[in-house]
Amino acid sequence: MSDKTRLLIVDDEELNRDMLQRRLLRHGYEVETASSAAEGFALMEQKPVDLLLLDVQMPEMSGFDMLKELRTRFSPVQLPVIMVTAKSQSEDVVEAFDLGANDYVTKPVDLPVVLARIRTQIARRQAERQLVEMQERYTLAVRGTNDGLWDWKIDTNRLFFSPRWNQLMGGAAEESIGTLETWLERIHPEDVARVRTELDEHLCGLSPHFENEHRVRREDGQFGWVLVRGMVVRDADHLPTRMAGSMTDITEGKVADALTGLPNRVLYTDRLARLIEHQRRYPEFQFAVLFLDLDRFKNINDSFGHAAGDQLLIQAAQRLDQNVRNSDTVSRPEGDRFAAKVGGNTVARMGGDEFAILLTNLRDASDASTVADRICRIFQRPFTISGHEVFSSVSVGIALSGIDQDTPANLIRDADTALYRAKENGRGRFEVFDQVMRQEVMERLTGETDFRGGARARRVRRALAADRHARDGRHPEPRGAGPLAASAQGVARPG
Repeated sequence: MSDKTRLLIVDDEELNRDMLQRRLLRHGYEVETASSAAEGFALMEQKPVDLLLLDVQMPEMSGFDMLKELRTRFSPVQLPVIMVTAKSQSEDVVEAFDLGANDYVTKPVDLPVVLARIRTQIARRQAERQLVEMQERYTLAVRGTNDGLWDWKIDTNRLFFSPRWNQLMGGAAEESIGTLETWLERIHPEDVARVRTELDEHLCGLSPHFENEHRVRREDGQFGWVLVRGMVVRDADHLPTRMAGSMTDITEGKVADALTGLPNRVLYTDRLARLIEHQRRYPEFQFAVLFLDLDRFKNINDSFGHAAGDQLLIQAAQRLDQNVRNSDTVSRPEGDRFAAKVGGNTVARMGGDEFAILLTNLRDASDASTVADRICRIFQRPFTISGHEVFSSVSVGIALSGIDQDTPANLIRDADTALYRAKENGRGRFEVFDQVMRQEVMERLTGETDFRGGARARRVRRALAADRHARDGRHPEPRGAGPLAASAQGVARPG
């Protein structure tokens, strides 16, 4: 054996020790012997042993006494002990097991039996050590990972959640037990059907693993994005018995802009939807949407390159974040618990050089104009890009809550309309969306619809005329044909 198992024989009879040592040496074991318990302890202190063959009947300190002392130092997994006794009485065997013996053999020793029991105990020791190491690795992994772990026993519907899982949900860092239903209840109503479908597909064997991105409700009532992975364990009949996996918080990647670190359109729209719903219940609650666009950004981007354009966007985002999101100039002194829950004022990048601001808990509509004016003024200062001073003002459009806007898209559209009015009126300024703008938008849309409808009607009439002439065996006159048109084309009109 390349990595020899080290055995220790403790027996006060020299003949027994020598005979057993020679036989075990021939089978590849490394064997030490001791004539007493004291000598045995001394040898173990010098070098660890893998298994102990311990005689029961010894002077001064019996095998039972030595075993009792050993079990205060080593567990049965750490040091297997096989008792060697001249007696076969059941009470002797029972006492040995009560004191922590792993097994026993009787004298005279039957070598094949001894070898078989040694191999069994060594194999069990190795297996149990591997299991302990795996448990230690699992424990360290659970403590060290940033993911939450879950383990679902399908037959009992008991779902184990790791401490990190509960932390990600906004709870205490402690293990908990729940059910599949308690997990599904946390999932956003719009996502739960998709999660159930994909989970069922995996349980039925239609997918090799379960992997799903969805929103979950945290303890504070807010929803975050998670990526949940898992695999099922099946029995001999291929029926699912257990499923385990991990949960990763991907909220930042889902709702944060990669370049600026600000919330993105997804998070902004979600918060706006919640504010609209809140105002339906509490009409006195006021908020505003500000839509911003950097003036002449394309010129800067084309002149200095995309890297410089990115730096301008980053600095613009920092300017907005420092002067708006953390500002308390527009909030009521007593605050609003709901506004605080959704994060107060929100600055987001909507894409390109467009930003949006969500102002919550306004005293009155003029607060939004105050903030917009301050933004326009702070963007009058130059930016330093690659050692150059560049100027980029900002145009702002404002849409106020409480004007029958029932969706985030409508409110953002109105703010965008006011933004382009600000650009038309000279840039570097702000405009507030009002009913006049809405009427102009509606008239423009109606005009476009009428124009498109009229053009379509004319196309239909021409098609019907062509069909009628075709049935009569005649060709329709060219569009605009008449005496002048015909003579211009050099064609004589009949009659």
